[in-house]
Amino acid sequence: SFLKIKNLKIAQVVNFGKCPKPDVQANFDASRYLGKWYGIQKIPTTFQKGQCSTATYSLKSPGVIGVLNSQLDDGTISSTVGSAKVKNPAEPAKLEVSFSVSSPPGPYWVLSTDYEGHSLVYSCTDFGEFYKEMTWILSREPTLSEQTIEELHGILSSFGVSVDKMVPTNQDPDYCSPMYE
Repeated sequence: SFLKIKNLKIAQVVNFGKCPKPDVQANFDASRYLGKWYGIQKIPTTFQKGQCSTATYSLKSPGVIGVLNSQLDDGTISSTVGSAKVKNPAEPAKLEVSFSVSSPPGPYWVLSTDYEGHSLVYSCTDFGEFYKEMTWILSREPTLSEQTIEELHGILSSFGVSVDKMVPTNQDPDYCSPMYE
């Protein structure tokens, strides 16, 4: 069972209990993960209301990845800069990402990636008796095959994520053209 918190266009899912601990990508290689990814689907979040979302990862220093998230919100491009670090070298696919000094770092777990096509990212934070989860399906191209999306939904469903709560990101080339100028 879950508690729905609705706020006009935004619906974040808050669940009772503790965060699940899904398996992550084995032998994760951050250097192969660098570069640009396009948002394909996500659980809606308060901080990502726009469309045409991209995430660009670069190596800042050993063990630190620069993060640039961009989106188109009502015709305006907005970007957020952050950094991601591996918490435990034995688990390189479990990163922590920070966007500002004032907010605590959040988990960024790469559950599945082939580095050249898709990435499945999961984030979960415990708040006492509740937990809040977010997930993103990313692609190296603005589109991703239905078959791959279904396979990634299967991974999420296997540990209880409500994939019916996921929404597609508009990556239409004409609509998103301001992002490419």
